[in-house]
Amino acid sequence: MTGITARLADGVRSIAAAEWDACAGSGNPFVSHAFLSALEESGSVGGRSGWQPIPIVVDDADGRPAAIAPAYAKSHSQGEYVFDHGWADAWERAGGAYYPKLQVASPFSPVPGPRLLLRDDSYAPALIGGLEAVVDQHGLSSAHATFVTEAQVPLFEAAGWLIRQGVQFHWANDGYTTFDDFLTALASRKRKAIRKERAAAVEGLTIRHLIGRKIEAHHWDAFWTFYQDTGNRKWGRPYLTRSFFPLLGETLGERVLLILAERDGVPIAGALNLIGGDALYGRYWGAREEVPFLHFELCYYQAIDAAITRGLARVEAGAQGEHKLARGYVPVPTWSAHYIPDPNFRRAIADFLERERAGVEAEADYLAELAPFKKG
Repeated sequence: MTGITARLADGVRSIAAAEWDACAGSGNPFVSHAFLSALEESGSVGGRSGWQPIPIVVDDADGRPAAIAPAYAKSHSQGEYVFDHGWADAWERAGGAYYPKLQVASPFSPVPGPRLLLRDDSYAPALIGGLEAVVDQHGLSSAHATFVTEAQVPLFEAAGWLIRQGVQFHWANDGYTTFDDFLTALASRKRKAIRKERAAAVEGLTIRHLIGRKIEAHHWDAFWTFYQDTGNRKWGRPYLTRSFFPLLGETLGERVLLILAERDGVPIAGALNLIGGDALYGRYWGAREEVPFLHFELCYYQAIDAAITRGLARVEAGAQGEHKLARGYVPVPTWSAHYIPDPNFRRAIADFLERERAGVEAEADYLAELAPFKKG
């Protein structure tokens, strides 16, 4: 495509929802206009957050968006879950300025999804070229597309971007009709352990699944308390603002699932999930009581129950966590793509990624052998 140019938009909310979602599709809620605009409207991105939204858009001949990259100017490397702090240190020791950098991502969401939102795949080279032009014209150190779907990796490879491999743990629905059906696929010892965990976790508690409009203000109040506790312990401060959660409920509606554990009618813990086209995505969790195994129950087992009920193909329960393995979540590869214009820095990063990938693949193979499923 000759004569195609890319432009910077002033945030997600500057683009009509229908035009954005015509490019993003409906399968992955984390790249939807509703999710990303809620981050902006709530102040979770923009301002002093270090995430400045600058979507990069390629228009068609009629002036309508045909391709969009959910891009952000980043002044730090927090909230990304693909860690490049060592790269930043090396670049700055060499006298360069690593920040700001260009990040193509769904903020605070280690969820694989499309990072090139395309009405037509033929626009991909123009959109990638637009990302590179922003880096080159503004003297940025680099661009990073994190948690790219495997299907889009070849598009970045064709443009010469470096590819990084990671690993997550996902649960796959092998045609199960009930949770017990899933348990029959496990080795006897693992099956018994999970049943014991579940019984201990819910003793004296009531588990509730709330969707869309059934999530009321007092439920969000309780969940905000849980989220703050987790955020303070993990990151020093929560990434998301208080107003983000009810906004998410309003904009995504029936795609929001809040699972609460209640004691005597009072919520003591909760897990927030988003429902996609073929997956349940577990995102945030917190509690105000320490209850053994309750984290596993709300975040993993209840998520499996919800996915089976809805006929979803898998559960994606977030970043890291080898403890998920014993609970039926198996290692799967994740991908990111990196544009490094400086040839010496690029060469050093390429060498690092080659060594890192060998280790990641070896570890994933080893972990897969430890999966709790019956052998043979």
